[in-house]
Amino acid sequence: MTPEIDLNSDLGEGFGVWRLGDDDALLGVVTSANVACGFHAGDASTMRAVCASAAARGVVVGAQVSYRDLAGFGRRFIDVDTATLADEVLYQIGALEAFARAAGTRVGYVKPHGALYNATVHHKAQAAAVVAGTRAFGDLPILGLPGSELLAAAGESAVTEAFADRGYTPEGTLVPRSRPGALLTETAAVVARAVRLATRGEIVAVDGTVLATSARSLCLHGDTPGAVAHAKAVRTALDTAGVEVSPFAR
Repeated sequence: MTPEIDLNSDLGEGFGVWRLGDDDALLGVVTSANVACGFHAGDASTMRAVCASAAARGVVVGAQVSYRDLAGFGRRFIDVDTATLADEVLYQIGALEAFARAAGTRVGYVKPHGALYNATVHHKAQAAAVVAGTRAFGDLPILGLPGSELLAAAGESAVTEAFADRGYTPEGTLVPRSRPGALLTETAAVVARAVRLATRGEIVAVDGTVLATSARSLCLHGDTPGAVAHAKAVRTALDTAGVEVSPFAR
């Protein structure tokens, strides 16, 4: 069978006059766009612009939901009440859906951002809250880390992902950004990670441990140095390797 994988990236992460990453360039590479919904980044005009550009290119729009933490870019854990967290997830999806509809498309999936993503790997209550907020909106796929509480709670809506430019622990979790090895910065290393994942279902952890994974989607961060060059090189290498790059959400 022809190997198949989705490429996703975090987009729309500017705010006001501030811009982060090259959204248009990445939209020419990826098949799914995790669009910031205003809680860690993004604003009304940014969301509308990214949705319009994604729709024009046939890229699926996903809601990148977060803690309410603009100052910390959503990278700080918040011990928020789970009912409140569920409502805030629903709020963010609904906000993005308005701009997606205006662009002639829709929200196709949900992915937590930053600290919320990492928390829902082990935090059962917050994982359940993210799923509850999503379910209140509709039966959307939920993108997350294999083996996480989030995907366990999501059930049949769970979609596994891996990261092309993040370091992995031997346990299969992401190396915290504050520690050495958290980011892959060389294009060749990012490309090798992507091709090995797509063709062999393997990721190499920071200690050399080979991890098996069945990830359906591969994340290419848009805010890392050289992000666009990494993404273009990954897409070219996957095409050359005979991997079908296609969205998991239709």
